[in-house]
Parts: sequence; structure tokens; C-alpha cells
Amino acid sequence: MAERTVVRTTGARVALLALAAMVLAGCYRDTDDLEAYIEETRQRPAPALDPVPEPEPARSHRYPDLDIRDPFQRLSFAQSDDERNQAADDGPRPDQQRPREPLEEFPLDSMRMAGSLEQGGARWGLVRDPSGRIHRVQEGNYLGKNHGEIKHITEQRIEVLELTPAPGGGWREREASLTTRE
Repeated sequence: MAERTVVRTTGARVALLALAAMVLAGCYRDTDDLEAYIEETRQRPAPALDPVPEPEPARSHRYPDLDIRDPFQRLSFAQSDDERNQAADDGPRPDQQRPREPLEEFPLDSMRMAGSLEQGGARWGLVRDPSGRIHRVQEGNYLGKNHGEIKHITEQRIEVLELTPAPGGGWREREASLTTRE
């Protein structure tokens, strides 16, 4: 029995080698004609190109003489002293006489809302300062460097109205808030 196995294995190997030789022989092609065509194409002169058309001259445009601002002059948003004083007198401004609160020494974006609690019908906000200390605040308290007054407290948000200097003088109101991290 051992002889039959050897004969079968050897016959299978010979058949497999013959098949591989036929497949590989079919892959060979003579490429001499292709190489000759490529060389002939390279020897031909290139066809002449069409001349580039001349560009049209740019047309000039004249703007009508209207009663409008010249677009090439600098803009000036500067207010006169009277306008600046009027804006400062009419608009909101911080109370410089009120005592500063402890949370006004920190920038608003450096503080975080730590939570809220309700006690005796009043809602309090818990604010963490940059050093990690927790402060209890309520509506009407101030925090941040821009005279930020707490206007409303919810479970996840403390709404603040800040007063920032306006570019033309005076002050402008800006809404901001502190929230709990989710």
C-alpha cells in the first residue's frame, strides 16, 4: 500500500508541474512590435499649435457722481465728545459705591456652577472659584470682573448680566451664564 501512495503522489506532482509550465508558457509574448511603434511615435514631429488669441483690453468704468461715501476713503466711527458724554450719561453704568463681593476678584470664565439648592422657598446657586472653594450665591449677588449681577438661578444655570466698557465710551450690557458640567 505504501507503494501506491508514493506513485499517486508522484504522478500528481508531475501533472501539477506540467500544468504550471503550460500556464507560464502562455504568459510570454513577443513585444518587439510594440517597442517599434513607440519608437516610431517618438520620432514623429509634434503638430503645430494654434496661436494664443490676443486678450481684450480692459474697459474703464466711471462711477456716477452721487452723494455717497467714497469707498476708498477710511471709515471713521469716532463719536464727538458730546455724543460720547450723552451715551455715557444715558446708558447703564456700574455702581462704583457698592462694596465689592468676594467672587468679583475672579474672571467669570474661571468659575463653574457646582449645583443649586432650595432653602425656605429661595433658590441658591453653588459656585466653585478657581481655588476650588464653593460659594453660595443668590439673585442680586455680583461675580466676575465685569460687574456681573446674577439675574436668575435654575437647577443647572446661573444667568448673569455683565457691564463692559463700550468702544465709544459708556457701558453696554452683556448676558453671560455659568452652567453645571454634564
